[in-house]
Amino acid sequence: MEVEGKLSPQSTSKEGGEVHRVCDDHEDSKGGGWTTFPFVTATVLGLSVAAGGWASNLIVFLITKFNVKTITATQINNIILGTNNLFPIAGAFIADSFFTSFSVVGTFSFISLLGMIMLTLIATIHSLRPSPCSIGSLITCQAPSKFQYSVLYVALSLASLGLGGTRFTIATMGADQFNNPNDQGVFFNWYFLALYVANVFSFTAIIYIQDNVGWGLGFGICCIANGIGLGVFLLGKLLYKQVKPKGSPFLSIARVLVAAIRKRKISSEASNYYYGAGVLADSAPPTKSFRFLNCAALKIEADKQFEGSYGNPWRLCTVKEVEDLKTLIKIMPLWSTGIFLSTPIGIFSSLTILQALTMDRHLGPHFKIPAASFLVFNLLATAISIFIIDRIILLKYKNLTGRTLTPIQRIGIGHIINIISLIGSALIERRRLGVVRAHSLTNQPGSEVPMSALWLVAPLSVMGIAEAFHFPGQVSLCYQEFPKPLRSTSTAMISLLIGIGYYLSTAVTDLVDKTTKWLPDDINQGRLDNMFWMLVVIGVVNFGYFITCAEFFVYQNQNVGK
Repeated sequence: MEVEGKLSPQSTSKEGGEVHRVCDDHEDSKGGGWTTFPFVTATVLGLSVAAGGWASNLIVFLITKFNVKTITATQINNIILGTNNLFPIAGAFIADSFFTSFSVVGTFSFISLLGMIMLTLIATIHSLRPSPCSIGSLITCQAPSKFQYSVLYVALSLASLGLGGTRFTIATMGADQFNNPNDQGVFFNWYFLALYVANVFSFTAIIYIQDNVGWGLGFGICCIANGIGLGVFLLGKLLYKQVKPKGSPFLSIARVLVAAIRKRKISSEASNYYYGAGVLADSAPPTKSFRFLNCAALKIEADKQFEGSYGNPWRLCTVKEVEDLKTLIKIMPLWSTGIFLSTPIGIFSSLTILQALTMDRHLGPHFKIPAASFLVFNLLATAISIFIIDRIILLKYKNLTGRTLTPIQRIGIGHIINIISLIGSALIERRRLGVVRAHSLTNQPGSEVPMSALWLVAPLSVMGIAEAFHFPGQVSLCYQEFPKPLRSTSTAMISLLIGIGYYLSTAVTDLVDKTTKWLPDDINQGRLDNMFWMLVVIGVVNFGYFITCAEFFVYQNQNVGK
């Protein structure tokens, strides 16, 4: 039996009739378990309250404090939200490649705090923003200066960067505290629950303070919440299990591609594969899928260096590196279905705020719900649904079938419910436009439509139920199926989906705005209902694509659903 390099301590497992010998990994520090859960959860709560406090009411802030037109404000909002969800990829890359998740979360939490401080200064120092004006007189309002825009964008960039570097990196760090996949799944459910509970507070208390007391106080509370979250996170330092980075996983992917191209003329039917130093040479051969990549792990005479060793990773990769890349390729089609699941959500959220701004938002004679606060019904529905799914539905389903819902099944249910919510929005908007025409409000910008904004609660709540199914399902799928070197990146992939979705929602909105008359500045003159019906069509087509991808997907983790 040939051995490549020196043998390290091994464990042996048998699967599918083949023996796999895998080296133990002793690089992870001790600690972890449920003792770290309160610290991680409190950190998520603090940072999420801060992030929700500035991001949730951004459209209203831009319209009322920076005199930005309504459709432009929604586009800026979607770009910022898209950036919020693209930055996590950078944070995950840094955590996977160079620093521990603890270092990344701590650093980016501080960056977020700097952004909160700048936003507070913008809200309290009059020279940093233009003179305010009402929504109905935007044409005569003073436009922001280049300096004011610059300060605003720096503040938003710091806040976005801080949010991006923490939100999903801390999710990975929290899951790393557990070895059991079931415990990891439970953690993700509670992670999302904490995330949504914090956002509920932001969408109610903080938005109310911003709209009725002052933006300075509202952003100041965000600063305090951010600081508390950072402080609690640092207090748990000695308890955390910290997984050491093993170098850039993306560099490994590049090496496999380069090595496979270099050896493209070599037959992949050969069996002289390289498994790496410290791994027995009779380990399982590469799988037959994407066979052309197997050439990257084939040993040839030209790969040998001094004394017969193999050391050029750009010519010869290990079988594990090849299989890791195959795993990524296999999951990408299924992952991509989430892009056009997120795109309608971004458009839906922005348009719902614009609808609420025109409708009767009174609860009784004295209280008026802030327009952006209507999104709290979405968050409440998601938080409640996650709890019900975790505590009731999953347990009942397992008792009846003997199995648990797989991540793909959860995502599929989310697709269907998401489409139902968009249909509801289209019908409600048709009714709202009917009321506008009945009361001759078409040419009266800023007028209140005599229709209760509580009509918007139904589609928002249904959308929240959909998110409770598909968001945790997507995170669990990526975390369980991605190669171990890409664990931080895996949880950030859902953020990448959302980010791309928001950018696409901006592009779709811009395209519709330029090619149709559906989206004027005064939505009472437009056809938002047609926009919602278009999103329904996109959702149905995307669901068909999802079903096709799911049909051909095979889980790498054989314990999924058991």
